[in-house]
Amino acid sequence: MKRFGSLLLAAMLGSVITIVATQWLVKDQQTGIKIEHITGAPASQVAYTINDQGQVVPLDFTGTAEKATKAVVHIRSIQEKSARSNQQQVPDAFRFFFDEPFEGQGRPSQSTGSGVIINKDGYIVTNNHVVDNADLVRVTLYDNREVNAEVIGTDPDTDLAMIKINEKDLPYLSFVNSDDSKVGQWVLAVGNPFNLNSTVTAGIISAKGRNINVINSGHSGANGQPASNTAIESFIQTDAAINPGNSGGALVDINGGLLGINTAIASPTGSYSGYGFAVPSNIVSKITEDLISFGTVQRGWLGIEIRSVTSDLAKENDLDVNEGAFVAGFGDAADQSAAKAAGIKEGDVVVKLDGTAIKSSSALIEYVGRKRPGDKIEVTVDRKGKIMVLPVTLKSREGKTTIVKKDEKPELASLGWELEEVDAKVLKRMEITGGVKVSALTNGKIKRYTDIREGFVITHIDDVAVNSVKAVDEILKKKKTGDLITIAGVYEDYPREYIFALRM
Repeated sequence: MKRFGSLLLAAMLGSVITIVATQWLVKDQQTGIKIEHITGAPASQVAYTINDQGQVVPLDFTGTAEKATKAVVHIRSIQEKSARSNQQQVPDAFRFFFDEPFEGQGRPSQSTGSGVIINKDGYIVTNNHVVDNADLVRVTLYDNREVNAEVIGTDPDTDLAMIKINEKDLPYLSFVNSDDSKVGQWVLAVGNPFNLNSTVTAGIISAKGRNINVINSGHSGANGQPASNTAIESFIQTDAAINPGNSGGALVDINGGLLGINTAIASPTGSYSGYGFAVPSNIVSKITEDLISFGTVQRGWLGIEIRSVTSDLAKENDLDVNEGAFVAGFGDAADQSAAKAAGIKEGDVVVKLDGTAIKSSSALIEYVGRKRPGDKIEVTVDRKGKIMVLPVTLKSREGKTTIVKKDEKPELASLGWELEEVDAKVLKRMEITGGVKVSALTNGKIKRYTDIREGFVITHIDDVAVNSVKAVDEILKKKKTGDLITIAGVYEDYPREYIFALRM
């Protein structure tokens, strides 16, 4: 009996130990599950938002996607004369993402991209590199209608272009203030990657004010940027998936407001690797307004060479600040510098513009890039620890405070060049009696159909001697579309005469 009681007691103790051990193990497992659940909690919270009634509802992109896709178009740029792909001119790490042109012997080349309708009357903003050198631009709307488009104007400095189609009552996207956008907010990228129409991807803004040196733009002179490149880059960076064909498409906020125009990707392969870049809507809005109103971009310039302040730069120059835009000089056009005329000196650090904090050179370039010649801004500088506020009247690249109105613009736009008078000393050195210098080349027939380069001095048009820009303008005004013109001239460093022929 005693033996039976001992066995019973042992069995009971074993059961108790088993139960306790099991509960301890289960508790440990439950604790593990709870830890995993807590780790995932923020993702669950991100998936909800507040509606107009203040109610917490699941995050839903369907309404925004439907609105945005109707306003984003597919663009085909056709070139009768094959041109080298713009992608070949861009560093491998940062490549424009429009589909590669198809080039075949005896056949026109073609590239594709996207565009965004910005008003009901058919104005569409896209990237300059999408329509650059195009002889024909075809636009496909969301309902599969395909129409021809006219290129209203381009701006290589921001890689933006404005085209127009003859359609009315179109769906469109409205601009929102890109300055109000924040890192971490939801955005959608809408475009036509790999010719897949109306593609929508979602992500967040991962950074702002990015300068990746991807836009290759050339103008001589300082005017606020290095002499070799006058590009304006202050991109919105996003991780929303974008690929070849998205170029010129929309970056929109959760309400469908246009935050930017997708322009470039950072990728070693040319396809999505997690980073995309869009021109902010505040820059896009200004450029499109200029192109529509004036036919050309009206850009104000401070006339300074700048560098972002870094710890090394601060130590080298004994600066009292660690952020801002350091004035490194005034370049070759110091006598035309608006900043120098206002009292800004080399070694100053621009810390504010109109009260807006300036933390880098790209921030300054973006802010000034929204202004026009004649606009007045207040520039706050740190001069060896002393804060000074200086009023500055911005000038054009040519040092003027007036803008070029549409009805005053010379008949040179279709050719895509900028001309200037030639100094008498230069003419004497070149042993010629007169001429007009090609100071810059933009998108147009000269660049597309001739080998004329910047620096070419035009001496004759159609065997008529020219001595001024006005003389060239008067000859071209009498020409009609399709008329053949001959251009004769010389280069300063080459003694022989060159003759080019093309049609207006």
